[in-house]
Amino acid sequence: MALIDTPRAHAHPRPAFGLLSRIVEAVISWNDRRATRTALAQLSDRELDDIGLSRGDIDRVARSF
Repeated sequence: MALIDTPRAHAHPRPAFGLLSRIVEAVISWNDRRATRTALAQLSDRELDDIGLSRGDIDRVARSF
């Protein structure tokens, strides 16, 4: 019995991988911003002042991640 193996080229392997990697990157980025906001929001006003921030700066700082 003979076995014939013919490699098959997939039509678009890279775009699908690119889309998946962009989705993963977006989720990771969103989670980093969420974690940053949560950590900064837990600091007291005094602690925020010590690092040169105010409560109003939290969203701006989180967006920079």
